[in-house]
Amino acid sequence: MLTNVPLIVDSAWLASRLDDPNLRLLDATTFLSIPDKDGEPGLWSGEEAFAQEHIPGAVFADILNNFSDRDAPLPMTIPSREQFVEEITKLGVGDEGTYVVIYDRGALANADVIASYWASRLRWQLKYEGYDNVAVLDGGLVKWKQEGLPTTNEIQHYPKSTFNYERRPHLVVNKEQVRAAIEEDSVVLINSLSPADFKGETNTYPRKGHIPTSKNVFFGSHSDPNTRLLFNEEVLRETFDAIGALDPNKTVITYCGGGIAATWNALLLNKLGQENVAIYDGSMNEWAADETCPLTI
Repeated sequence: MLTNVPLIVDSAWLASRLDDPNLRLLDATTFLSIPDKDGEPGLWSGEEAFAQEHIPGAVFADILNNFSDRDAPLPMTIPSREQFVEEITKLGVGDEGTYVVIYDRGALANADVIASYWASRLRWQLKYEGYDNVAVLDGGLVKWKQEGLPTTNEIQHYPKSTFNYERRPHLVVNKEQVRAAIEEDSVVLINSLSPADFKGETNTYPRKGHIPTSKNVFFGSHSDPNTRLLFNEEVLRETFDAIGALDPNKTVITYCGGGIAATWNALLLNKLGQENVAIYDGSMNEWAADETCPLTI
């Protein structure tokens, strides 16, 4: 029985455990397409793609429809505790003695940016709701297939579970907490978007720029494009050390466009030992839409 899985695992690690009855394997694929210039981003569920091909034994976790607040004005907002528990127990997650591995098909549908941030989003939601025995598959389904490992279109289900864990409210912050954090020396604000978004060179959000005092750590900069795996810990550590984000006496708040890519940086910070990390769930979708929230370029 695995009671403390690594935060990030590789394909060989997972392949050796596919037959483990305690494994709960979740496919969190979601598709996001961001236009090169003007136009609305496209966002759709990966359920159809999952039905065509997935890692054997996996069940589909629909982040867009089941693990987001259906009544929220912004997409991908964290759902109520009740909604989350209802949906996660349908997937068999939560019983004592079980553990979870989550994977996806990559960050963007129209660009090969290497980051499993849909998987890290669901992992972060589980952590927020009090459940820690979760790993994310490094390289996701793309790397799995590159290694010649099997896929299937057979659909299976895990037994419905119980979920008796306590929510950790401090792991998510709101707009007013971010506003206050701008002036706090004890807080490191991380913008997880591309350098172009950070500098205000795109039209992705209602207003251009970034939250004052925030530092740019692009979510897509952490993996080797040749191997599709994360850089070694020394390289990752240098990236976050450079902005003071690994200081145990500081709190880190990560944000992006809608609270998704921010969870990839948060996962890596956790991997490097920084536990004082919160997500700004509204991120730029909320901040840039509010004229009273400052932005700088």
